[in-house]
Amino acid sequence: MALAEGMTHSGGMSLAEAQRRVDAWVSRYEEGYFHPLTNLARLTEEVGELAREVNHRFGEKTKKHDEPEGDLAMEMADILFVLVCMANREGIDLQAAFERMLAKVETRDGDRWTRRGER
Repeated sequence: MALAEGMTHSGGMSLAEAQRRVDAWVSRYEEGYFHPLTNLARLTEEVGELAREVNHRFGEKTKKHDEPEGDLAMEMADILFVLVCMANREGIDLQAAFERMLAKVETRDGDRWTRRGER
């Protein structure tokens, strides 16, 4: 798999394990998971934070001189956390869903782009 420069496979947790860990954490609290619309608002907020950081790094809008560097990985992880919360609340197995999505993309889009080494 092609990884971004400096990135390595961490051998980290699966989506299923992430769902279990998040559920164990959320289950400690009486409030439990937020309502779906609240989670959607949270997801929108987190995507906005990622968009802001991407715009600062790669877009025309530069950061203020005194503004610290953001962390793209943490912004993406924040999004993943909210998605895991949404999936857990609705009883969705993200591991299975992601595997189904990849199978769909690999089948549907297998010949959509030029493969490396074919030119």
